[in-house]
Amino acid sequence: MSATEAGKHFGASQSRMSSIEAGRYAVSADRVRALAGLYECADQELIEALTQMTGRQTRGWWEQDREVLPAGLLDMAELEHHARFVRAATMVHIPGLLQTRDHARALFDATVPPLPPPAVEHRVSFRVKRQGILYDSKPTPLTAIIHEAALRMGVGGPNVARAQLQHLAEMSEHENIKLVVIPFGAGPLHGSGHPIDYFGGTVPQLDTVQLDTDHGTVLLDAEAHLMKYRSVLDHLESYALKPAASRDLIHHVMKTL
Repeated sequence: MSATEAGKHFGASQSRMSSIEAGRYAVSADRVRALAGLYECADQELIEALTQMTGRQTRGWWEQDREVLPAGLLDMAELEHHARFVRAATMVHIPGLLQTRDHARALFDATVPPLPPPAVEHRVSFRVKRQGILYDSKPTPLTAIIHEAALRMGVGGPNVARAQLQHLAEMSEHENIKLVVIPFGAGPLHGSGHPIDYFGGTVPQLDTVQLDTDHGTVLLDAEAHLMKYRSVLDHLESYALKPAASRDLIHHVMKTL
């Protein structure tokens, strides 16, 4: 059914219906149920998840930076905040949720074109605040798949790099965190070109993938994309060491810095 046809049932224009479908306009729980009936959606679990989302009236903490930070950073914070779980895969970077303040600062200091110092500190504080989801009363489960190359990048110099690896080792002991490392020599890795973040929604149909590219972030939520990146993450994790062996490798790399 087209947006124009749907709009006729609710006395709304095609553009407004398209905006509702894209999430740019808030709708009531009753309207969600009515739309589900109109679109012949029989998945009650999905319908219930969508109606629960209509009750989110509180502005997220990230909204205070709406006019200051890039939209991609805000999207990341919002997706993490609402996620049932997060899976992250990185080849040459440490996942943002596991970065120390000094490591994050060194990365932002290396941005091209360079950022002024106040902007760097703003981004560092924002990144650290995102990490609160790992420590709150109901900590979000995180699976981090990190290539050994990321452990050896030496971001910020030896002292900062060692502190970052020590932080990774400590975080890997948390019950809600599974950290595994893909060692050098693991073989060809499909789908490892960009950092991948997979956010679990209330139901699988509401999952979201975020890719961090040279041209900005890309958000994907089509079922075909979700299936692809679930498979990619499974593929990458299959090449990784077990958590205990990954922790041992982290400690070994620390001694070489």
